[in-house]
Amino acid sequence: MQATLLFRGPGRSRQIRDLAATAGFVAGGLLLVWSAYIHFHLWNNGYRSIPTIGPLFLLQSISGLVVGVIVVAVRRLWAAVVGIGFALMTVGGFLVTVAHGLFGFKDSWMALFATEAFTVEVAAAAVLLMAAALCFLRSAPDARPGSTPAGTAT
Repeated sequence: MQATLLFRGPGRSRQIRDLAATAGFVAGGLLLVWSAYIHFHLWNNGYRSIPTIGPLFLLQSISGLVVGVIVVAVRRLWAAVVGIGFALMTVGGFLVTVAHGLFGFKDSWMALFATEAFTVEVAAAAVLLMAAALCFLRSAPDARPGSTPAGTAT
């Protein structure tokens, strides 16, 4: 895979695939911001007093806001990959704290906003995966013999 592939995005095209990719970037970015808001709300309402976990909740909320804004502003394959990774790492952290605990803290599916945050983060990853796939398909070579990849000159 070429490094230039990571810089592919929908641009300002009016093609259905590009409009769908743009919608995916915007929706995925907003879902990441929503997750950031949930974590900030939880941090502000009690999680801040939990050693190590409190600062991680604050870090997640700040990072989620930054990543969400970047995803919406940049709309490139690399931004989708960063957003997907961020969402899945947040989901993974939650699942570890539920199953085994983390830094002496054990979370629960019954915790305030646990299901909502999990759903928002999984949705963000799924929507951004769709946007990334659309960008990837946009740059895939045409199947006709002698053709060049979309968006490249011969």
